[in-house]
Amino acid sequence: MALLWLNLIIVFTFSLLARHFSTVEYYIGSPRFPKPNKIFLFGALISLITISGLRANIGDTYFYKHAYENNDFTLEFVLAEKDIGFGFLQMFLQKFISDDPQILIFVTALITNSLIVFVLYHYSRLIEISLYVYITGGLFLVSMNGIRQVLAAAIAFVAIKYLIKGNFIKYALIIVIASLFHQSALILIPFFFLVRFKAWSKATVALLVLSVVFVIGYEQFSKLLFKAIEETQYGHYQSFSEGGANILRSIVTAVPIIIAYLGRDKLREIMPNSDYIVNMSLIGLMFMLISTQNWIFARFSIYFELYQLILISWIIKLFREKDEKLIYFGMIVCYFAYYFYESVISLNIMYRSDFLM
Repeated sequence: MALLWLNLIIVFTFSLLARHFSTVEYYIGSPRFPKPNKIFLFGALISLITISGLRANIGDTYFYKHAYENNDFTLEFVLAEKDIGFGFLQMFLQKFISDDPQILIFVTALITNSLIVFVLYHYSRLIEISLYVYITGGLFLVSMNGIRQVLAAAIAFVAIKYLIKGNFIKYALIIVIASLFHQSALILIPFFFLVRFKAWSKATVALLVLSVVFVIGYEQFSKLLFKAIEETQYGHYQSFSEGGANILRSIVTAVPIIIAYLGRDKLREIMPNSDYIVNMSLIGLMFMLISTQNWIFARFSIYFELYQLILISWIIKLFREKDEKLIYFGMIVCYFAYYFYESVISLNIMYRSDFLM
């Protein structure tokens, strides 16, 4: 766990320096927007990639390494398996780079974290807060567990540009590419149309009411859902009986959205395209609420949690200038406490590496 704490310190320090030495860029029709220093931000990215890519355990890491080591990824084998994009990646690495399974872990960490940091570089207001919450909110840890799905989510995250511009063809193309690594990414295609409305409108209320109704009537709705997916690769989810996700996760997810609602007018003023970010974050909250009944729904929230990393970097600016520092440090403390509870007390994470001390 010591290396995970060290990683948190390094990433926060470098990303803070990246914002401190940022340059201000101006886009027509948008407010001035500070862009982080690329050199310092690269330092934060290197730490994320190193810790994630050189791990020897956590979640299903062992099973991915075992599969890579014991399978011959021929073209026939890849085409016969699900998620062929991930299969082709393994085939390429195995045939042209190395048959050492650590290369798979490192490359997936490289791609996943690079894409996430790339998007945050372009859209985050306080980059160090986004990356701090990426770690302390648990998503960085999830990326070392659900390798394929977070890789797919990172690829799909790049489509934010076309979500904002309203270019469905390019948006859908990126989502389809992401689905080659984890088929569940296709869920994002219809949401292109569902989030293109003003945040906090009647449609927003409908989404939240729908999620609450689903929670209350979970037994009935879940039967319909699992019936619909029983012939897919995710049909086995209906047999999972590990219970619901921790309610604390839903509370942590909800707080930034509540603040965004209270400061919605100012948020639109300082971040003109915030409606799309807020709506995607709301959908993530919807899945988190549903996951309190069955934790498997938290898997779907991964695609939307990335948008909340952007949102949370802007909500500090919704407060009065004299209160911003208090909110900033309060956020640091609260997320640190949550990270300690989840990683140390709840999950008792033990990080191991064959390359690092």
